[in-house]
Amino acid sequence: MKAILYISHGTRSAKGTEEVNVFIQRVKRRIDVPIQEISFLELNEPLIEEGFKRCVAKGATEITVVPLFLLAAGHIKQDIPRTLWSLQARYPAIQVNVMEPFGVQGGILDAVAELIRKTLVNVFPQDRLLIVGRGSSDSGIQSDFAEIAGGIRDRLGIEHVSVSFLAAAEPRLREGLEIISEKADGRVIVVPYLLFSGLLIAEVNQEVLKRQKQGQQIHFTAPLSGQQIIEDIVIERATSREVVAEF
Repeated sequence: MKAILYISHGTRSAKGTEEVNVFIQRVKRRIDVPIQEISFLELNEPLIEEGFKRCVAKGATEITVVPLFLLAAGHIKQDIPRTLWSLQARYPAIQVNVMEPFGVQGGILDAVAELIRKTLVNVFPQDRLLIVGRGSSDSGIQSDFAEIAGGIRDRLGIEHVSVSFLAAAEPRLREGLEIISEKADGRVIVVPYLLFSGLLIAEVNQEVLKRQKQGQQIHFTAPLSGQQIIEDIVIERATSREVVAEF
């Protein structure tokens, strides 16, 4: 019997956890698979092992793992595979198929551009855009965000688009805000390139609100999970016959 195991990062934020659960419920209603379980890499229950065991207890013989991660960094390349290898060794009769993270896709960049337009109504060339990522020491993440920044620049016609990170990479958020705000002729738009609300989103919002109180024309968008394309990608991954890794 087939099963789907969704893996989210996890957060200490009650709002973020609720967003994940509501999102997965929407996805589940669109997929005709009898066993579907949510799990978290850290910070929330159930963790990956428990989610996997729940699938097995319900009669799963084949589990498709769908990571709810935008880009491939240490969690995707190391942490999640390590846990799944351990589980596969304990349950050798279970076929485990692992799907890839979302990656840099034109559809997601289209959705980000539309999210920005909805937030600001009109976007002008003199506006400046700061994309904020979670951050990673993985060099591939830097390349991904360079591609993301270029794609958003092309879609919106904004000349100044830059990237900052919340951890593990430079420039960090505050430095990025200083750089993008310097000599800004128009508004500054901050886009958290994150799926769900959480403490990281709260950090971004706090910095933006502080600058708004100081009189700066600065705005921030919501996280990305509210965009229809994100739900569609998860469903495509969950039902795809193209397996990235088979354990």
